[in-house]
Amino acid sequence: MTALWIRDPLSIFADGAERGLVVHDQQIVQLVSAGRTPSVPFDATFDASQHVVLPGLINTHHHFYQNLTRALRPALDKELFDWLQALYPVWAGLEPEMLAVATELALAELLLSGCTTTSDHHYLYPAGLEQAIDIQVEVARQIGIRVTLTRGSMDLCVDDGGLPPASVVQNSETILADSERAVSAFHQAGPGAMVQVALAPCSPFSVSRPVMLESAALAERLDVRLHTHLGETRDENAYCEQRLGMRPVDYLETCGWLTPRTWLAHGIHFSDDEISRLGTAGVAVSHCPHSNMILASGLCPACVLENAGSPLGLGVDGSASNDASNAIEEVRCALMLQRLREGAAAIGHRDALRWATAGGARCLGRDDIGRILPGAQADLALFRLDELRHSGYHDPLAALVLCGVTRADRVMVAGRWLVEDGRASHIDEAELVRRHGAAARRLRQRAGLE
Repeated sequence: MTALWIRDPLSIFADGAERGLVVHDQQIVQLVSAGRTPSVPFDATFDASQHVVLPGLINTHHHFYQNLTRALRPALDKELFDWLQALYPVWAGLEPEMLAVATELALAELLLSGCTTTSDHHYLYPAGLEQAIDIQVEVARQIGIRVTLTRGSMDLCVDDGGLPPASVVQNSETILADSERAVSAFHQAGPGAMVQVALAPCSPFSVSRPVMLESAALAERLDVRLHTHLGETRDENAYCEQRLGMRPVDYLETCGWLTPRTWLAHGIHFSDDEISRLGTAGVAVSHCPHSNMILASGLCPACVLENAGSPLGLGVDGSASNDASNAIEEVRCALMLQRLREGAAAIGHRDALRWATAGGARCLGRDDIGRILPGAQADLALFRLDELRHSGYHDPLAALVLCGVTRADRVMVAGRWLVEDGRASHIDEAELVRRHGAAARRLRQRAGLE
């Protein structure tokens, strides 16, 4: 492979790399400090003097299929439980082809926003969608982005005291058998993995205690990560206290989930003691700022969680709650929300960028991505600051976040440019929008909404 010197960036989110970095054989092999030239051989250069260079962004929580129900009228202006009850009957009509195009659109949108690794939490399994993970793996390979696909699950329907209808849940035997199958078929361990699989029972109000317990045991045996929603709303806390006789963190502990193997989505409504226990256990949290605002769920104590010892990442969450899948926009939103909570001096743009990169890698249990260092995977996102919104900036790295960049100019995954000049040559955006729009209309028709 060609060794490439990405030379003289406008700014770079790395120490000792003022003159850029050298990429070879899918990895970063050298950082080039001020006044230096590479000491390793290179046979090509890329002039990055108009670009801010970041490690590829890492999205730690998503629901790809939900982009088929963006701005859905019956779900507007509702909080989580009512929102879910409005959407479950619509999602029950999801078909394999719909999931495929929803995954394709989500990955394309993420990639173009500078994201090089994403997780997805797919927990919805109506009849006919039993091969959901297989579908997502195939699409991810087509797009070229790294993924941690979580084999989600729900087995507690409304008849059993849960929230979802029976049409979208599975029994525990099916869940656990397919969880093991998905890991065996697709999970890649070690540095450079393109596809990893985690186990992800959905939430305390949609999953039984046996599935929580057995998923934790299975994850330990297979050495994969665990993921679930927790502490998202006060309604969830009240549900757990009424149905389970304890708060969500206590329930998690009784199920064997308070381990460094676990990362949680949202993490808003925790007491000080619970935050301390989560941090001591090394449980990670994915902060999902846009989703939390749209559903009025609350404000994640991100800084407090991180200070207590919890790795912290960012998640765009599902496109039916966020209504977008833009990783770089989530950085700005996280910065603004946490400043609102903690004060302007407590958090800066570098903190928000760290959450979106190295913090996200820690959530997913990886040390080969999320940083610009020799030996790390060559996953990079390059942004230009040449729009009206950036004019007059002083600090380019701060301008990237504060002035609100929305689209990457270049994106590299495993040493390969997937986005150049703001476009991905292997993605026909207009055709993808056409196919995706048709799938969304069909889903609404199946639900009697058109």
